[in-house]
Amino acid sequence: MKIGFFDSGLGGITVLSEALRRLPNESFVYMADTLHAPYGTKTPQEVRGYVKTLVQTILKEEVKALVIACNTATSIAVAELRREYSIPIIGMEPAVKPAVEMNRANGKRVLVLATSLTLKQSGYAALVSRVDDHGSVDSLPLPELVQYCEQLNFDRTELFEYFNRKLSSFNLDIYGTVVLGCTHYPFYKEILKELLPSHIQLIDGSQGTVRRLKQVLSERNLLASPVKAGQSQEGHVTFLCSSQDEAYVHKMERALEIYAEHEKIYL
Repeated sequence: MKIGFFDSGLGGITVLSEALRRLPNESFVYMADTLHAPYGTKTPQEVRGYVKTLVQTILKEEVKALVIACNTATSIAVAELRREYSIPIIGMEPAVKPAVEMNRANGKRVLVLATSLTLKQSGYAALVSRVDDHGSVDSLPLPELVQYCEQLNFDRTELFEYFNRKLSSFNLDIYGTVVLGCTHYPFYKEILKELLPSHIQLIDGSQGTVRRLKQVLSERNLLASPVKAGQSQEGHVTFLCSSQDEAYVHKMERALEIYAEHEKIYL
């Protein structure tokens, strides 16, 4: 059986790439909700409806676990999905807790980059309240970055100008960690590393999400067995999208290649 991933578009591929690296014996199905992307500009009620429909579709692929590879969708719909379905459902949240912990010793602040909708959710406010004892977390919505990613736009001049404009009001010297709180944003880690002061660390939720996925699969005896000599290697990914757009399927395949190259991960 496969592990299901879904997102509004290409963003969840950053999480899928981590899963391919850490779970090399598994096969995956990744579905993008191209009919309704981007989620970050929709109302919570709209996103909840889109997610429920998408889950019903992806479950037809006989998946043994499901990863909501989208911070916005997780914050809005994960609790309801877990009540409705018995398979493991792994969600995502901005990596605020590890970012705060990384800065405890140096007194630096944390800057969370995310979609407007994620930052408005009560779940995000509760997360920050729970882990940020000293009021050290700031946030910045970057909705346009999702569209850059969906266009596979990596034009350095354009993106440097965009980030400089968005960050111009922040004194970056006081920050120790920047959280990439949308799964689209890690596509731009290389550019951010060049632009931000060298002392700033970048962190996203992909590693923690996949660690949790692996733990849950192990606890439920759902991990795929290692490939034996002479058998074909697993690790296959099936890409689907709600619009059934073949061109977008090819774009997802290309996005995975691009991200793997950026991460120096050899799948």
